[in-house]
Amino acid sequence: MKKIALIPARYPATRFPGKLMQMLGGKSVIWNTYQSTLNTGLFDEVAVVCDSQIIFDEITNNGGKAIMSKAEHECGTDRIAEALDQFADADIVVNVQGDEPFTQKEPLEKLLQVFEGEEGAPVQVASLMQELKDTASIADPNYVKVAVDKKMNALFFSRSVIPYPRDKEVATVYYEHIGIYAFRRQTLIDFTQMPMSPLEAAEKIECLRYLENGIRMKMVVTEYMGVEIDTPEDLVKAERLLSIK
Repeated sequence: MKKIALIPARYPATRFPGKLMQMLGGKSVIWNTYQSTLNTGLFDEVAVVCDSQIIFDEITNNGGKAIMSKAEHECGTDRIAEALDQFADADIVVNVQGDEPFTQKEPLEKLLQVFEGEEGAPVQVASLMQELKDTASIADPNYVKVAVDKKMNALFFSRSVIPYPRDKEVATVYYEHIGIYAFRRQTLIDFTQMPMSPLEAAEKIECLRYLENGIRMKMVVTEYMGVEIDTPEDLVKAERLLSIK
C-alpha cells in the first residue's frame, strides 16, 4: 500500500490568527509539523496543502513540498481531498493537522497498522486519541472528547464532557481526540460528497460527518501527550515542552 501524509494548513484562525507561522524553537509551527511528519519515515510522500502564499513559500523555500488549494474549504479534510488528484496511486492518506508540531512516529505507525491484514480490511477511517486526566481540560470545550465502544470504534465526539459523570462512583475514562486521521482513498473522496451534517455544524467537529452517515471510525489510543497549537497559551506550553526534550 502506498501511504502519503497531507497536512492541511489554513492561514486564518479564529482563536489564534496566523498561528501556523508562529515561531517555535526557531522554526515556524507549520515547518515543525512538516519536518516531524517527514522524519517519521512512514510515508512515500508528505505535502502541505495550504490556502496562503505565506505558508506555501515557508514550506517550498525550506525545501519542502506544498500545494495551493482553494481558500473556502470548510475543514481540513475537504482541503486535502482537493489535492488528492496529484497522488493518483495513494492507497492510505493520513491527515496530519498543521498545528501538530510534535507529531511522532509511534502513534502514526499504530494508526497505519489498523488497516493491515484481514482484521484491518473493514476499516475505512481511523484516528488517534489519548487519555485525558486533567479536570480543567476535560471541561474545556477546546479539547474535543470522544466516547468509544468496546471495539474502540467512536460513538460520539463532543466539546462537552462525555461521558457525563452522573454517577460519581463509576470510574470514568475520558479520551481527547487528536485530530490526526487516516483514510482509505475512496473514503476520503466520499467524505467530500457528503454535505456538512447537523451535529458537525453544531459542534464544529468534522469527523462527526462520518458518524452521522453511518461510517465507523476506528480509534487508536496513544500516549502522544504533545501540544496542539490552538491558542497563544498553547504556544507557551509547546515552548516549555520543547525546552525539556
